[in-house]
Amino acid sequence: MTETYPTKSRGLPWFQVFKYCVYGLLTVNAVLFFQENSHAASHAFTDGITLGRLIEAYADTIDTCSWIFLLLIFELETRVIDDDKLQGPLRWLLTSCKLLCYSVITYAVYGYISKYTALSVFEVSELTSLCQSVDHSLSYMTTLDEYEVVNPANCAQLSGATNYLQIPGTAIVTDSQTMAEAQWLGLIDVVNATDWLLVVLILGADVWFQLKGQLTDKMIKASMVIKAVLYLVLLVCAVLWGIDGDFLDFWDAFLWIVAFIFIEMNLFEWHAEEAAETSLGEI
Repeated sequence: MTETYPTKSRGLPWFQVFKYCVYGLLTVNAVLFFQENSHAASHAFTDGITLGRLIEAYADTIDTCSWIFLLLIFELETRVIDDDKLQGPLRWLLTSCKLLCYSVITYAVYGYISKYTALSVFEVSELTSLCQSVDHSLSYMTTLDEYEVVNPANCAQLSGATNYLQIPGTAIVTDSQTMAEAQWLGLIDVVNATDWLLVVLILGADVWFQLKGQLTDKMIKASMVIKAVLYLVLLVCAVLWGIDGDFLDFWDAFLWIVAFIFIEMNLFEWHAEEAAETSLGEI
């Protein structure tokens, strides 16, 4: 009797349901990031958002949507579509879509860097008290990407500092302590985005070699060692966001790590099945 192996195991239904629920939650996060970015842009870009600065204003939203699309492509390649169908026009279509996602994600990394460097435009302000300037329609930066309109009801709670920083020509102000925290969060954003780009580039190479039938056990082990370090950095970024109190960033980072662990599991199973089929064919 000849034993056969499925090209790609579909797994238990409950596991698949859980996995796609995680993907769904990431989609919800994209909507939340859009709302957060829109609110921040209304303060930071009072003269309107040009096409060139769109990525700076909506870096989180654009980045998340591109990641969701890329995640679904990896899911199709490693789990849903059989190997014999990942050929010809379909393979070129998926590859083209991935290249587009990589381009947008790389551009989003540039957006995070631009957002981080944009904090350097703040200069020392003549302002000495928020409560004495409530009639100036000030916007106070409470943390990275978050602003509050200064009014008599909240001026004392926002900051009791006597020295402030301000973006020249705008009504955006903050104090030095808040600026330091915002710069720290901006740096975490840059590290996190760059780290994720490295992860998917390596994962993309793994999938490409697997489709070529050239992914060896040594290659996949070396890949996993490198990605383990990268995932550890991502986990540290998530923890730092959690400590800072930015739950949305922490929750989003945690979900993405879980989602790509699913993709890694898909790749492991796919590689193991291909190896089993090869061994069986040699008997």
